[in-house]
Amino acid sequence: MEPKRIKSALISVFYKDGLEDIIRALDANGVTIYSTGGTYKFIHDLGIEPIAVESLTGYPSILGGRVKTLHPKVFGGILSRRDMYSDGEQLAQYEIPEIDLVIVDLYPFEQTVASGAAEQDIIKKIDIGGISLIRAAAKNFNDVVIVPAVDYYAEFLKLYTEQQGCTTLEQRHRFAAYAFNVSSHYDTAIFNHFNQNEQLPVIKQSAKHGEVLRYGENPHQKGVFYGDLEGCFEKLNGKEISYNNLGDIDAACALIDDFHGQTAFAILKHNNACGTAVRPTLIEAWKDALAGDPVSAFGGVLITNQKVTKEVADEMHKIFFEVCIAPDYDEEALNVLRGKKNRIILRRKAFKMADPMFRSVLNGVLVQDRDTVVPTAADMQKSATSTAITADQAEDLAFATILVKHTKSNAIVLAKGRQLYASGTGQTSRVDALRQAIAKAQSFGFDLHGAVMASDAFFPFPDCVEIAHEAGIVAVAHPGGSIHDQDSIDFCEQHHMGMAITGKRHFKH
Repeated sequence: MEPKRIKSALISVFYKDGLEDIIRALDANGVTIYSTGGTYKFIHDLGIEPIAVESLTGYPSILGGRVKTLHPKVFGGILSRRDMYSDGEQLAQYEIPEIDLVIVDLYPFEQTVASGAAEQDIIKKIDIGGISLIRAAAKNFNDVVIVPAVDYYAEFLKLYTEQQGCTTLEQRHRFAAYAFNVSSHYDTAIFNHFNQNEQLPVIKQSAKHGEVLRYGENPHQKGVFYGDLEGCFEKLNGKEISYNNLGDIDAACALIDDFHGQTAFAILKHNNACGTAVRPTLIEAWKDALAGDPVSAFGGVLITNQKVTKEVADEMHKIFFEVCIAPDYDEEALNVLRGKKNRIILRRKAFKMADPMFRSVLNGVLVQDRDTVVPTAADMQKSATSTAITADQAEDLAFATILVKHTKSNAIVLAKGRQLYASGTGQTSRVDALRQAIAKAQSFGFDLHGAVMASDAFFPFPDCVEIAHEAGIVAVAHPGGSIHDQDSIDFCEQHHMGMAITGKRHFKH
């Protein structure tokens, strides 16, 4: 099919950045331009005379601007099929001009919602005419080009200039795909805003842009990230972020956020913490986090909630790691960390973690709220036994329970002095998870006498507290809920162990 020349255009946009070059290119090629409202004024102020849509339709803009372009003389010109004789006859009968190009940029609904604007202002930003123009022009891509947002101005101008005012069917089809991406995303945002109150059992999520990754979890799998990484981090150094990196980064951010107001450092591997410590200074937190498992730290993801200084960076630089995340870095610290060109260094921005959470299963999707419960020392002070839980033990139990919340189930965490001694992760048996944690802690020379234990779920039998006691554990935390809870309580009572029953399970699969 031969390229089609653009002879007429309808332009109605919110954002006008980058529009002037398009207007001047169209005018230079003798294109008839129709416009309305603020866009009409913008074009007029450039010294170019567009035709007002109102003069085409014979109707003024009415209802405070709610109705401007919704008219057969506009939509007939967009939707007419150029190769259908009867369509041409009707255009002639009703004096409707053909429109070959439609440029639209919708009212900024999402930005208005994000700004915290009043509901009436949000409703005003629901575009009616613009979305209708986009859909009509996209439907008739055989004959019409649709530029559906400011994001596509530059691409359109490039091809329009290179092809001397013409477009191909392939190009019009691509821009139609852009258009339906824009319109569906826009409608999804509106629906989700309304559904905050209605809570209809419906899932609608949309991301206009995806970042193709090198591969997925494994090299033979494709991977794409849909989201706004630049809204989360400033990348200061390193190679391309991988699918697996992103999983670890997500787990790291979720974990460190639960240590708000404390100086914390964590090291993660395969979504699980292998080292974590809370200390008065960052250098202490780093050293004690690394001591938790210096072997697994190799190739890990490092995260802290404090500014990284050169002192800390010098110590971090001694080991190989994939990613470092912090709210900020001293310039000297950056110079040290950039010593490895592939090392990914991220400065974290303020952003909200995705909520709800999604997981594909079978031929559908599971949706759940994020686990936002943050265990505190106050939650651990009441003991189910006559052995009181000390203030230090309560702090350790809260620390351990935060970690077990972010560890793959079945999970057990052993801690002391707000330092991760070891964890048992992803085991099919809670007893196996505990034995794994004990063996690991002992292999790194930790003395478990006086340490505490946290479990992500209840103890179905007293075997876990029995094994813990034998290893030197003095206090435990679990959610409770087993029909055999009393057996575990009785054992702890007899062996002078404190037990906090939190009432909150923290499975993570």
